[in-house]
Amino acid sequence: MSAPALSPAVTARIRRYSPPRRYLPVTAAVALLIGIFGAGSLRYQGFADPQVILNLFVDNAFLLVLGVGMTFVILAGGIDLSVGSVVALSTMIAASTLEAGWPVAATVIAVLVAGTLLGTLMGLVIHYFDVQPFIATLAGMFLARGLCYLISVESIPIRDPGLTRFAQGTVPLPGGYHVTPSVVVALVVFAIGAWVLHLTRFGRTVYAVGGSESSAHLMGLRVALVKVGVYTISGLCSALAGLLFAAYTLSGYSLHAVGMELDAIAAVVIGGTLLTGGRGLVLGTMAGVLLLGTIQTFISFDGTLSSWWTKISIGVLLLIFVVIQRLLTRRQT
Repeated sequence: MSAPALSPAVTARIRRYSPPRRYLPVTAAVALLIGIFGAGSLRYQGFADPQVILNLFVDNAFLLVLGVGMTFVILAGGIDLSVGSVVALSTMIAASTLEAGWPVAATVIAVLVAGTLLGTLMGLVIHYFDVQPFIATLAGMFLARGLCYLISVESIPIRDPGLTRFAQGTVPLPGGYHVTPSVVVALVVFAIGAWVLHLTRFGRTVYAVGGSESSAHLMGLRVALVKVGVYTISGLCSALAGLLFAAYTLSGYSLHAVGMELDAIAAVVIGGTLLTGGRGLVLGTMAGVLLLGTIQTFISFDGTLSSWWTKISIGVLLLIFVVIQRLLTRRQT
């Protein structure tokens, strides 16, 4: 016997309480995060400890900051392959200037200015010279990595007392738990990114440009400002992520953050942001970052699996979420 058809009232109620289709990838990412964490909690003792959850933020604070900047770029229909190299360049600038005796404040300003200028330069090239974002940011990737080697080919340790205190400091939480100051910085960046995207004219224009640049032009929106601005934001976030990574490792090295741009892109896409732009949430990016961290923690708790399973899992998840995005957009068209 065939199953009885649902009544119109029941169907309407299901649609009412179901999340909108555009939020399905984000919902799927959050559900998968909860599922993997639940499986780890059932299988491994101590996996469900609140400090383990907090450590996901501690170990991935720099990636969250990087992901926020990448979210802006992908939402606007672009891509930024330079962010990993900018992170490495930021660690080198920080380590070398601190070694030369610069105060921490001057070092931080120098790093943020360098990353912002590099991001703005790529944005200008992309918009005004009509260069594909892939090519422009690939050039930026080689430029930033090359500048690292001009500074030094060796690792430079960071011994500055101020940055060391920041790196080793803790922020106490109720129940005897703690996070690091880097987590506080990352959460502030996350909150600012969410506010800009969802509550400002600039953020709404980012979505409009990513949805259809030609339509945004016809609507009289400031397309040039947005296309250049998202790369400026990405450069700034990359520089700040580099400072957090320098504090995390207490060193500057030319080979830091190799492939980190791919982790950032994966976190954004797994978090539900459409690769072609126009749809996504910063909250999804956080879910993507935590999902990658949870997979790594799961493998660490197991102890018998190779660390390469992290990359394999990320690759499989990325492919699945891209297919989901494709199916959803095809149905809507």
